[in-house]
Amino acid sequence: MRILRAVNRTPMPWKNGGGVTREVAIWPPTAALDAFDWRISIADVAQGGPFSAFPGVDRVLTVIDGAGLQLAVEGLATVTLDAATPPFAFPGDAACAATLHDGPIRDLNLMIRRGVCTVSVSRLNGPHVFECAAQTTFVLALEPLELNREHLEAEDGAILERGARLNLGGGRAILAEIDA
Repeated sequence: MRILRAVNRTPMPWKNGGGVTREVAIWPPTAALDAFDWRISIADVAQGGPFSAFPGVDRVLTVIDGAGLQLAVEGLATVTLDAATPPFAFPGDAACAATLHDGPIRDLNLMIRRGVCTVSVSRLNGPHVFECAAQTTFVLALEPLELNREHLEAEDGAILERGARLNLGGGRAILAEIDA
């Protein structure tokens, strides 16, 4: 298990310059924004507006803090997302814009190269114990919690490989299972 501490993340501007993101993990580790197989980041969204386009990429957006937003994605019904709604998947190359409900939000953004990877993202609440079946399993703590006897602070992450045992002692977290 590899721990990814929130305090070690460096802010960087969005591809379209409209906000700030902090990369949590990327595969391959040295990939650029136009060449990753998958990428996980946390964004600070201070105002509504258009999303960056990522041709050939699918995205899963999960609000982790704030009042929420309304997301309009070309070809899909407009959705309302907040810190309790399920993660929302959409094509990264579709025109997309957000309107904030009541102030800034933070979101977890998982992007995968279409045709290269598949992903399943869900919210966890409470204890969970299972063997990781996906090639890569990612956990993001939404509050301080214990994972495999390691203490994670809010927004710390962990990556586990296929076959590893995941023992979440309780608390709220995001789980992403990524397969090539």
